[in-house]
Amino acid sequence: MADFTVGDDDHFRLDGRPVRLLSGALHYFRVHEAQWDHRLSMLRAMGLNCVETYVPWNLHEPQPGRFHDVAALGRFLDAAQRAGLWAIVRPGPYICAEWENGGLPVWVTGGFGRRVRTRDAGYLGAVRRWFAELLPQVVERQIDRGGPVIMVQAENEYGSYGTDQAYLRQVAAMLGEYGVSVPLFTSDGPEDHMLTGGSVPGLLATANFGSGAREAFRVLRRHRDAGPLMCMEFWCGWFEHWGAPPVVRDPAQAAEALREILECGASVNIYMAHGGTNFGGWAGANRSGPLQDQELLPTVTSYDYDAPVDEYGRPTEKFWLLRKVLAEYADGPLPELPDEPAGLAAPLRAALTGWASLQDVMEALGDEEQPESGVPPTFEELGVDRGLVRYRVGVPGPRRPYALGVSGLRDRAVVYVDGVRWGVLSEEDATLDEPVAGPAEVELWVESLGRVNYGPRLGEPKGITGGVLHERQFLHGVRARALRLDAFEDAAAVAGVPFVPVDGSGRSGLYRGSFELADTDGTGHAGLELPGWTRGFVWVNGFCLGRYWSAGPQRTLYVPGPVLRDGVNEVWVLEVEDAGAPYAELGPGLPVRTDTAAGAGTPEDAHP
Repeated sequence: MADFTVGDDDHFRLDGRPVRLLSGALHYFRVHEAQWDHRLSMLRAMGLNCVETYVPWNLHEPQPGRFHDVAALGRFLDAAQRAGLWAIVRPGPYICAEWENGGLPVWVTGGFGRRVRTRDAGYLGAVRRWFAELLPQVVERQIDRGGPVIMVQAENEYGSYGTDQAYLRQVAAMLGEYGVSVPLFTSDGPEDHMLTGGSVPGLLATANFGSGAREAFRVLRRHRDAGPLMCMEFWCGWFEHWGAPPVVRDPAQAAEALREILECGASVNIYMAHGGTNFGGWAGANRSGPLQDQELLPTVTSYDYDAPVDEYGRPTEKFWLLRKVLAEYADGPLPELPDEPAGLAAPLRAALTGWASLQDVMEALGDEEQPESGVPPTFEELGVDRGLVRYRVGVPGPRRPYALGVSGLRDRAVVYVDGVRWGVLSEEDATLDEPVAGPAEVELWVESLGRVNYGPRLGEPKGITGGVLHERQFLHGVRARALRLDAFEDAAAVAGVPFVPVDGSGRSGLYRGSFELADTDGTGHAGLELPGWTRGFVWVNGFCLGRYWSAGPQRTLYVPGPVLRDGVNEVWVLEVEDAGAPYAELGPGLPVRTDTAAGAGTPEDAHP
């Protein structure tokens, strides 16, 4: 048992002794559980004494009252303790984290709309039920009970969103009601309006930034004239969007920014120490523009973050430079690194020999088609978080060709007219190039590319939020049917899809194939590519690696070693636009990134 406190003398204290938190972010839900011990050992070897993790509500309560593996957090905290690390837990209910919907379940944002993250009684009731399920995992592992948990966050970066102090106080009080006895904190950008909106009297206020520590802490001191200083998110890298340049940060620059934080006498949480992967299609999205309300920017599957421990679990140049800085503040010699994970022994190809049309996949795995309705239901109204929705609507006739488009399209639609592919629409280009005559049967296969996780468009609905237009006329009598990514978790159901031999390339649909491995013992990872393919999802042995997209910058999907097995390994590829040659390529993995790539972007010291 131990006592961790926030002192008034600029120090955290453990049993009365001043301590500095040297923490690193590692999200348990972005790392295969069998790899937790290795990644946590890497944090310890870098010179850290603490790990920080978010908790995604939507992953654990996909439907009201239906909970999924909430105990994963507890198992992760146990792994942190085995590694000799303290733990900081950030349970939300909102987490941002470049995660789908900022961690809020679809049924919450769809049901409460603009009332989320406010004092609304209905919304707070949903939060309370979630906390009642989650928080025992934290409370049982608090440091005053012999566990590793030393601090818990109340909400997250609320000053970037709102000013409802009544809401923040209720969330903080709720944490106490359910037994959280370690110190609570808030974290916000080091700006007056963010700190006034997001901090709570009596709770430790921390700041998030990527550089300029002295100025950031000067601003923080205007709001907290005593108590420990801490950068709760030191952005040592950044995340990437589909269709945008890769983003890297110079390792030496990151190391100097870390040194400045520590020279201020502050504690730090390196975000991210190890980023991991947005498996299962859980990557979120941002909106461009100064107010984050313009073009949709979907986040890539990799959450490598240009972190010191890369997506494959390997130390980068940044790792060694940060380790050198941290060693100066360590209590003793730093531990040796664990063995580096090994990639595949040799590159190989997985032949994709079976194919099924999207229509056949929908028949086998999709929801029941909804009754005809006057307007297209949104993903939220259908209760769909990740996947596709097929909308079908008729164009009356006879009538001459007119422009056909969609108002309120989110995010991307592949359009068929009388069974013939007619084009691909997006939010920015929502009208087909070729007009459509009537009568005709129109199908629109709409895919969510990730829900906004930050800014005023948080919680916006997906699918068709307006209607299908022929000339200026809305087309009514819409039938909708969902194909959820979760449906592919049922291997027996996928086996029942009517596959036929592949007879070429270029078609959308579900492809099935395999590859063989003689000995996977010691194999830590692989990288998978689909040259010439356009956009979709990949599964290896039923494990969803996430989305691929020819828009780049990501070309290779990370395959965790524990997913691979001796003998035959099965691959499924769901292509929604245009397939390439019928094979997937697997190799030992990407090289470690060590410097700024030509033409690459650089991380900003604010959310996008």
